[in-house]
Amino acid sequence: MTTTSFTPRLYVGTYQKYNGGSIRGAWLALEDYPDSDSFWEACRDLHSDELDPELMFQDFEGFPRNLYCESGLEMISKLYELISLDEREREIYFEYCDAVGCDYATIEEAQDKFAFEIESSHDYEGIAEYYVENGCMEIPEHLLNYFNYEQYGKDCALDLSISSNGFCFYS
Repeated sequence: MTTTSFTPRLYVGTYQKYNGGSIRGAWLALEDYPDSDSFWEACRDLHSDELDPELMFQDFEGFPRNLYCESGLEMISKLYELISLDEREREIYFEYCDAVGCDYATIEEAQDKFAFEIESSHDYEGIAEYYVENGCMEIPEHLLNYFNYEQYGKDCALDLSISSNGFCFYS
């Protein structure tokens, strides 16, 4: 998922309507509401024909499946947290989820574990170059031409989680 396509929308119905054979509801874009309280108010207004509507998010678009939850209080909080981030921070979060296969990663965890980017998930020379250039390993200049960057990068990659787009995270 690219972060430029992060435009979360939910189809908001209720369990009462659904159980009664209706899927009446509406698509709501979270960007149309400044915060989660405003979003929840819009959901309640949408279903004001019910005394105490039990909201049901029947469909979603514009965000990864792993964030979706049919009844999700936590989902709305997470989505608004992601909306508040800049594009680069969102990109790091989504790449972290890709790299570690997590459903409930925190944004802070993704930011803390982000290390660097390489050209692809199999760019072992890029990993080695990062470590050498950043002083993690010193190679005498007269041995640089003999150094096996690819193999060293493979060894270094054992301590990393790497997304399919080449974002590297400390394990």
